[in-house]
This record gives sequence, C-alpha cells and structure tokens, in this order.
Amino acid sequence: MNHKKIKMVIAGLGGRGHDIYSNYGLEHPDEMEVIAIADPRPDRLKIAREEWGIPEERCYATAEELFAQEKMADAAVIATQDQQHVAHAEAALKAGYHLLLEKPVAVDIKGCLTVLDLARKYRKHVVVCHVLRYTPFYNTIQKLIQEGHIGEVVTIQAMEQVGYWHHAHSYVRGNWRRSDESSPMILAKCCHDMDILIWLTGKRARFVSSYGNNYLFRKEMAPDGAASRCMNCTIRKDCPYDAVRYYLEDERTSVNAGRTRWPINVLTPDPTPETVKEALLTGPYGRCVYYCDNDVVDHQVVNIELDDGVTINFTMSAFTERCYRTIKVMGTRGCIEGNMDDSKLVLHDFFGNHKEFDLQVTDGSMAGHGGGDNIMMKQFIELLSSGKEDQMLSSIEHSIESHLVALLAEESRLANGQSLPVKL
Repeated sequence: MNHKKIKMVIAGLGGRGHDIYSNYGLEHPDEMEVIAIADPRPDRLKIAREEWGIPEERCYATAEELFAQEKMADAAVIATQDQQHVAHAEAALKAGYHLLLEKPVAVDIKGCLTVLDLARKYRKHVVVCHVLRYTPFYNTIQKLIQEGHIGEVVTIQAMEQVGYWHHAHSYVRGNWRRSDESSPMILAKCCHDMDILIWLTGKRARFVSSYGNNYLFRKEMAPDGAASRCMNCTIRKDCPYDAVRYYLEDERTSVNAGRTRWPINVLTPDPTPETVKEALLTGPYGRCVYYCDNDVVDHQVVNIELDDGVTINFTMSAFTERCYRTIKVMGTRGCIEGNMDDSKLVLHDFFGNHKEFDLQVTDGSMAGHGGGDNIMMKQFIELLSSGKEDQMLSSIEHSIESHLVALLAEESRLANGQSLPVKL
C-alpha cells in the first residue's frame, strides 16, 4: 500500500530530537520530511537547518514560537526538557498536530492526565516514546508468555545497568542531574522499565515501594587532591570518571578516536579536538563528578505488587561497565532469561527443555534501544499516513500507569521505603 510522505516539525534538537527522530527522516526521505524546527541554541538550529535545507523563517528559538504559527505539518516531535513537555504538548495539540512525545510525559501525574485529556479533546494521536515496547527483544518475551510457555507469570526480576560513564554524563554533569530542573531519575530514565515490566505481566499495579540514594557523586566522597575540573586535576589518571580521557583522549570513546555523535556532540555540536577541549575547560561536562550540583540517585530498587499477588523487582544502578538491561520472567511452568545488550533470550521449562533466541538488530544509526527507535518511528509514520484511528503500543492511553508507578516509587524512596497504593 502506498502512503503519503509525512511532514513533521521538531521542538528540541538534542540527542533524541536531532540524532534519532530527525535522522530517521534523513535515512528514509521517502517516508518523512522535517519542515520546521525549534531550539534555543543557534548552533543546533544551524546544523539541522543545513541538513534539511529548511528556510531560516521556519527555524524558531522556542517551541512556543513554532506552535504559535499556523499548522504546517502532520505531526510534531516534542523532545524538549522534561518540565516543558506539558506546555509544549498542549500548544502543539491546540495547533492541530499529532504528537510524538518524548518520555516522560510530565513530571507529575497531574501533567500526565492533562496531556491525556488534551489528546482526547483534540482527537489527536499522542505517542509516548516508550521505545522498549517496539523491540523484538521484549515483544518476543511477551509472545512466549502469551503462548503459555512458562505458565502464569508470578514474578519478574529486572535490572537497568546505566553504565558508569552514561550516568556521569547525563545524571551528574548533564541535563538530568537535578530533580527540580528535570525529573527524578526513576522517572526520567526508568519509566521505560516501569512501562515494559507492567506490560509484560498484563496486570495492574497495586502497591509500590522503593529505596535508593546518591551514594558516590557528592563532595564528601571526593578523593584527596581532586580538582573542580578534570582539565586541572592532578589525580585524574586514577579516576574512572575523568572527562578528559573519556571525551578527548581515549582510543575508543573520544573525539580523537573519531567519535563525533552522542555523547560527544552534547558537549559541542561540531566536535573537534579543539572544540571539545574548550567545552571541557568551560562547560558543565568538564566538571569533577564529585563537585557538581546533582541530586538524583545513582542506584535505586523498586518493588511492585500487581493484581493476584504477582510481583516485580527492579534495580537501576550507575555502577556497571556497560549500558544494558537484563530480565528474568518466572512462571508456574518455566522461566525466560534475557540480556538486551546481546539481544538473546533463553526459555527454560520445568521438564528440562530449553530454547535459545538470537534477536540481533541490524547495526546502524537507528539500531538504538534494541531496534525500538527505528520500529517506533516507522509505525508512527505508517499510522499517520494511513489515516487510521488505531492506537500504537505506547499511546498516551497506555503510558499513564508507568508514570504513576515511577512517581510513587520516588515518593516511597523519600519516605524510607513506605509501601504506597497505586490509584488510577
């Protein structure tokens, strides 16, 4: 079936708005075209404008300016900062756009419900970027559960291994380091996980409890001799969080090794050894991890009780060598174990049988999140071009429960692990 090309506008040209959603259009020009953009950083606007050949009059300094214009496309991508999502979603829906909305939907449940009400009021698709729902990895797990291979699911144990360098980059030095400026880490990083784990059980959450804190990244833990900036630090060679090594010198991760995309391009939109060095001398990513103004956790556990006494145990930790997710789903007749990093699953039943699944995703710029980024974008475009009223897997209707659970987990953590009821 032939579908029309979808026109989009993008608000927020960071790692998601530019590197993922905009880039999908560059790789699939027959499916999608970006015709207007908004970002407060002139250098980011310039790069995106030149990539797409967008006239300067359709490049805006703010999302508010973009959505104040007459509707000019089929859909809008909202990839601005967490606390801006509700206002920008409201402006875009009022202007007549369907939405691809970066998670989290909002930083509180009131904001989430506001977006839900607006989507219903204006009768527009609002798809939340819970990209894990679109991955072959988690879809295969769900299929095995639904086919009855492990009987009834009783408990799930899962871990998000954030990676020491990713945590330092995004949650100590970066935009998501403070709850009051962005959102709690369990929401900003792990509403993905709350969503996918509840989805796999097919049940409603009833109670949530949580523990966690910022164990390492504070001045009390700084080694003797640590300087406020890595460029000036005499002991940086012994520090795994040395920004100079990671961004500038390392033979695997740095700009000197030819890396110019995320996370290097967060420091400067045009990464070179010279621009990265300047960013390390003057910008936030050159700061010592022990002397930043961060307040989000570096490890957290969440326990969830669902209908029928089914339980979920989830751990998020910064202290891992790589960024990946692991899961074990335990049922009455068998279990499923998986490692998303290598896209492999093993099904064991209680008769001594086991089966392995290799779900490798083709390497490439859109292979992120186990292929979920690419699949979500493709399905969103197909939905809009078809004109159907169908809901996608991560529509706003399906995404509220995960946000409520994540927000209650943070409330429980701050209350020393108090078990809190989930009231939808």
